[in-house]
Amino acid sequence: MAGKKRPPTALAELGPAASDSSQDEAAARAACPAGEVPAKKKKKLAMEVRKQRKQLDKDRHRQSAEKAAAAPKPQPAPAAAADEEVMPVVPVSVPAPAPAPVVAGPGLHMNVFKDLASPEASLREAAAEALVAELRDVQRAYEKEKAAREEGEEEEAGERDGPSQMEAEKEDGLDNCAPAVRYAIRRLIRGISSSREFARQGFALGLAAVLQSIKAVSVEAVMKLIPTLLEYSASMKGPEAKDNLLGRLFGFGSLARSGRVLGQWKRDKSSPILRDFVTEVVQLGNKKRYLTEPAVALILDLTRKLPDEAIFSEVLDTPCVQDWFNRAANVGDPDALFLALKFQERTNVQREIFGKLLPYPFSLDNFFTEEHLLSLAACFKESAFCLPRIHSIWHVITDMLIREEASQSDNNTSSSKKHKKSKKGSSSEDSKKNLRNFCEVIIERSLLLSSHDRKHLAFNIIIDLLPRLSPSSIQVILSSKVVLGLMDILSNASSWLYNAGQHFLKELVSLVSNDNDRCVAVIINLQKYSFGRFDSLTKTKTVKGLIAEIQNGQDCLHLVQNLMALFVDEGSVADEPSDQSQTTDENSEVGSIEDKELVGEGNADLLKSWVVNTIPFVLKNLKLTSKGSSLTDSEMIKCIEEKFQVQTEILKFFAVQGLFSASLGTEVTSFELQEKFKWPKAAISTSLRNECIEQLQLLLEDAQKDEALHVSGVKSNDLGFYFMRFINTVCNIPSVSLFRTLSSNDDNAFKKTLATESALFQEERKIGTGLDSTKMHVIRYLLIQLLLQVLLHPEEFWEAAIDVIICCKKTFPSIAQCDNSSAPESVEGGTEESDEDGSEEPNEDGSLESIDVLVQTFLSVLPHVSGPVCFAIEQVFRVFSDEITETGLLDMLRVVKIDLKGSRRQTDSDDDEDEARVDIEDDDEMEDADVGNVDDATDEMEDDSADEVDEDQDDLEETVDNKATDGDDAEATKGGEDSDDSDGMDDDAMFRIDPYIARIFKERNNLPGSETQQSQLMRFKLRVLTLLELYLQRNPGKKLVLEVYAFLMQAFVKSHSADGNEQFRQRIGGILQKRIFKAKECPKGFDVELSRLESLLQKALHLASRSRYKPVASAAQNATFWILKIINSKGCSKQELASVVDKFQYMLNDYFSNKKSRLKIGFVKEAVRRNPWVGRELFGFALQKIGSTKAEYRRVQTLELVDSILKSWVGDDVSSASKVLKKHMALLCELMQEILTKMPENKSRRQEVRRFCTRALQTVTRLNLKEKFQKKLSSEAYTLCEAQLGAAFVPFRQ
Repeated sequence: MAGKKRPPTALAELGPAASDSSQDEAAARAACPAGEVPAKKKKKLAMEVRKQRKQLDKDRHRQSAEKAAAAPKPQPAPAAAADEEVMPVVPVSVPAPAPAPVVAGPGLHMNVFKDLASPEASLREAAAEALVAELRDVQRAYEKEKAAREEGEEEEAGERDGPSQMEAEKEDGLDNCAPAVRYAIRRLIRGISSSREFARQGFALGLAAVLQSIKAVSVEAVMKLIPTLLEYSASMKGPEAKDNLLGRLFGFGSLARSGRVLGQWKRDKSSPILRDFVTEVVQLGNKKRYLTEPAVALILDLTRKLPDEAIFSEVLDTPCVQDWFNRAANVGDPDALFLALKFQERTNVQREIFGKLLPYPFSLDNFFTEEHLLSLAACFKESAFCLPRIHSIWHVITDMLIREEASQSDNNTSSSKKHKKSKKGSSSEDSKKNLRNFCEVIIERSLLLSSHDRKHLAFNIIIDLLPRLSPSSIQVILSSKVVLGLMDILSNASSWLYNAGQHFLKELVSLVSNDNDRCVAVIINLQKYSFGRFDSLTKTKTVKGLIAEIQNGQDCLHLVQNLMALFVDEGSVADEPSDQSQTTDENSEVGSIEDKELVGEGNADLLKSWVVNTIPFVLKNLKLTSKGSSLTDSEMIKCIEEKFQVQTEILKFFAVQGLFSASLGTEVTSFELQEKFKWPKAAISTSLRNECIEQLQLLLEDAQKDEALHVSGVKSNDLGFYFMRFINTVCNIPSVSLFRTLSSNDDNAFKKTLATESALFQEERKIGTGLDSTKMHVIRYLLIQLLLQVLLHPEEFWEAAIDVIICCKKTFPSIAQCDNSSAPESVEGGTEESDEDGSEEPNEDGSLESIDVLVQTFLSVLPHVSGPVCFAIEQVFRVFSDEITETGLLDMLRVVKIDLKGSRRQTDSDDDEDEARVDIEDDDEMEDADVGNVDDATDEMEDDSADEVDEDQDDLEETVDNKATDGDDAEATKGGEDSDDSDGMDDDAMFRIDPYIARIFKERNNLPGSETQQSQLMRFKLRVLTLLELYLQRNPGKKLVLEVYAFLMQAFVKSHSADGNEQFRQRIGGILQKRIFKAKECPKGFDVELSRLESLLQKALHLASRSRYKPVASAAQNATFWILKIINSKGCSKQELASVVDKFQYMLNDYFSNKKSRLKIGFVKEAVRRNPWVGRELFGFALQKIGSTKAEYRRVQTLELVDSILKSWVGDDVSSASKVLKKHMALLCELMQEILTKMPENKSRRQEVRRFCTRALQTVTRLNLKEKFQKKLSSEAYTLCEAQLGAAFVPFRQ
């Protein structure tokens, strides 16, 4: 054999290396006898052999590449490219050519190993398939060669089997495999330990594919080869140890995925292969924590197709698994528990083979007992090591909890109708028991009391459970400790878990936002355990946002009912622990001490107050106006019905909790209403009752505002009527009474209000639609609001209620017939009582109409009542505004002029005295240090625009229109006002004003914590201004508008003093601008006296020319235009208008002679533009004054005025204009001579002079007065015009 040439083998590339390696090993054995070679020398020899083999491989690869490049390419495409490394296998029957042997047959391409590490999954799969195909061919050729050798060709086969003998020396157990296969197996095993790119995944795929396809590979050999090639010892650290351990895991995974382990066991069930495999995997998982969970997954994947008996015998009964189960509960191994639960679910076995992990006998109820969960607490705690990923054990536990709840739900559905109620109750309780135990023991007592990671894990578990739980179960899992723990985290932004808490809250909102039932459950629990302060303590808007998501009628009703139950049910809140220490440990960050103390107090009133204030907010989510335009009548009726249903539920709740109390127990059943009413066990505080009544008033106000949405057929949805009938019914229940005992006056007013409202309702339904029906309707709501005020404030509003009732009976005599026989007596008694107080004195004289009494009643309650009562008063005033008399209007206007500071004039003085107060700014008060020489002060005002009036109007609109608030904005504080506010005044001040105004304030003196007198008075004025605006809106053409203007203008001027109120000032300015100056109509008719208008005009002109406040001057200018508009509508004669012109002349004379005048000529120009007759009358006066004016600036400004007068004559009557110009032609010529002689130095002013002269010449030409002008023009003036005016004067040259 030594003299014969060696034929090529299946591992051609490895031949030299293998031979060299064998020779080196033989030499080593020869040098040292067996067993005597030193260990260090052996290790050194092995390393040298490896180096030599690597160098030989490089040389061989280089030589083969050079030969392949030089050799000619064969015609058929070879199996491998020239640059590929090929490991050919030549069958024995094909002899090699003698001169140049050509490699033929199957071979292994090296590039398939490279592609196995590709990031592309498709490339890895293709490489695995190619590897399997090539190795299959190689193995098939090898088996044929082996078969030939066994038939007698020992010598030739022996020569070809040189490499095989070399590979056998390694004792890898792959004796039946071709050398290429053995090489591939080894390389694949080493590849799965590589962390390069996707090598681990790709090589594991290749190994599984090879094992599955090539049966000659021994499974036992591969199982031994994996730990051999991927060595691991306790001394190994870092990436090398991790890579080898993960490589082992992937190697065993390839074995399992190949199906060879399971297949071999199925062929020979006595084989220990399965037990050995499980033992190896368990031992591997015990080496590192991160290997245990995938090792369990590997075992479960392997046993997925095993029968139950095999699981017991081959897996569960193995010593390593039993030992693992026995110590798992004590050391806290979640993976062992996970494996036990999965096998229990698979086999449903009732044997004690799981140690303490599972109860015996096993059932869900036994597993979720408190004792068993406590024994497993360590396992659940240790599952936090894999965060942020959730351990697989939690998915199993979640499925068990959900499966239990689903099974209980199925039992409820299948139960018979006869026992449906009792069965449902017990099943529902049973379904929550396991969940409650799990939450209390594991979530609350184990995870939330532990480290940050375990807290984080607890919130992740809750998020995983929530979408699969029923709404009732959500209340169990969101317990007090969970909510308090979440609040503890979110209250401190520097907390380690702050981001986790925010994420939990975000996920929680996202999970429940589309499920209103779950949303309601979350809202209730968050607020229940935070005592209504979750948003404020966590500095979020979570609860508010969740409530806003509920907009469906039925869902809103469901939420309202839950809130009502939360208000009444105190036991569940009181039983919950409020100590935050139960949810924190030494590592937890705590919030502010103040917040903790607040929560710790457990003040149930905070929660109840939140409920009271939140219920109306829920109702506001039912927005009908936004979709009203797109709804049909039937759909609109349905929406209104749904909203009315919610409104009635809220109304009954507020009425019961705020107005009534039960004398026997906390529950009362009304057989008439077929409802059960419930109160909290502890008595409701006075402040809570007041809140309920105030919310009841707001509810009725909103209902009155929404009545515009009603369509035909929904008339019965009258919330006010429903409320009064409900009050009557509840009052008749023997064991129910009002929350306080009423005095005789309050009781009388209470009963009369009920009777009158009922009579008004009947009459309203009887007469149908119309103005009278509207009046009755709004008065009914006013009576309802006054009834609530009587109950809310003892002995304060009964008079107002009686007065309104009397006015109702006088306005609608028919309702008096609806009263019972005792009604007249009570009314008479009430009248006598009111007479004693002085409220009915005007009625005794017969000097006041019923509408005046109604106005006085309004004024008597406006300073003290809440916003809803004010709204009801406004609605009544709106429909009765056409009937308001001068007496009632003046009563309101006097209120606007009241001033608590400084001296007061008698308010019962005549109108002239009142109006004289407009002249609030005399010359002395208007001294201004900045006003010096007018001419010098205005040098920089060279190019003033001729549109100054427009600018002033814009200023007024910016100051008044843009800033002024409407009626609702002015009442910004009226929603939560306390009727105990003080309006006290000293006696002297009180009697210096109208006795009626004194009565408004006499009930209240300064009380601790009350508002100041000035603030109360200002609120009173703003409310009266709202009524005045309503009057002006509905009666813009009445004579009384002049009185309103006079009073408001006085108040507007006074409001600009140093202590004036900005809101009041803007409010008056807005009313003047919008409701008077810009109204579509103005007072007209012969009953409007010209003398009155002249007086108002004089004062307006005085303010326009002298006021130091720009808004006042601008308002006065607009007032002037408005008054002139009224004068023009009267059609006065020229003689009558002379006095009006005198007022303008007086103002202009003051402008020319007094430096303190602040008149803007643009204002006069605008007045002339709007009223040309004023310009004609002022033309001559202006021409005279220009020449005598010393200030150059004012002279030029007046030229602009004259120029505007001339411009106004363009479309005017030519004859009248000619007469005026002829009359003042001489003055015009003299003026032109004077101004051309004294030409200003300023360029813009010189241009203005020339512009004026040119305009004058054009006007003369247009009116055909050229000859008259030339006669009056002096020679000196002629020369000046010719020199200064140029081309404009050419037509006038002689």
